[in-house]
Amino acid sequence: MKLILPEQPLAPGVQALTTTRDGGVSGAPWDSLNLGDHVGDDPAAVAENRQRLQTALGVSQPQWLTQVHGVQVVEAQDDGVVREADACWTRQPGVVCAVMTADCLPVLFAAADGRCVAAAHAGWRGLLNGVLEATLAAFDDPAQVNAWLGPAIGPAAFEVGPEVREAFLAVDADAELAFSPSPRHEGRWMADLYALARRRLQAAGVRTIRGGEHCTHDEHERFFSYRRDGQTGRMASLIWIT
Repeated sequence: MKLILPEQPLAPGVQALTTTRDGGVSGAPWDSLNLGDHVGDDPAAVAENRQRLQTALGVSQPQWLTQVHGVQVVEAQDDGVVREADACWTRQPGVVCAVMTADCLPVLFAAADGRCVAAAHAGWRGLLNGVLEATLAAFDDPAQVNAWLGPAIGPAAFEVGPEVREAFLAVDADAELAFSPSPRHEGRWMADLYALARRRLQAAGVRTIRGGEHCTHDEHERFFSYRRDGQTGRMASLIWIT
């Protein structure tokens, strides 16, 4: 099972990672470590994949979410209940925060002292509407929070319409730096989710932001990509206090 980890720990006693498509039992087009139970895959295969992940990591069942591209944030629980939200947080050791993605941006947070962690699912709608800021509300001081940007669609692959760019510029005029004209379609734009997330995190007071070097769309063998494949699996980004 191949995993993507931050180059250095986000905080003492905190583990963070993103899965890849390697190490599971699902058949095409979800091959192989699909962790999403809402994408048409065999439920038995998804259950086996999730169990394999738990066993490999030595953790209890993560807090799985029903994600709706919103800004709802919930406290993660180790009770097996799937909650509707796009972010979760915990201060309890052993409780695993999780979000699933296949192009959207997963952002993992840890207080510098390791006493609180969180995970957020940030597509462009979530970024625009404030899911990262809503997640930071779980922490005492954003300046003492370390953030890691997990694998997402890269700026050379994420084409959007002018309405997306205009929506971001209406909130932050300097967000234009995160957009460039599409080389393929006149009037459309290439959007940099990583840059947009960094801007929002920095404006909220976060000083330490790492990650943001992958492209789920272009790294075919490593990641699922909804934009590339349509019907596909989901990676999970997990963080917990050990």
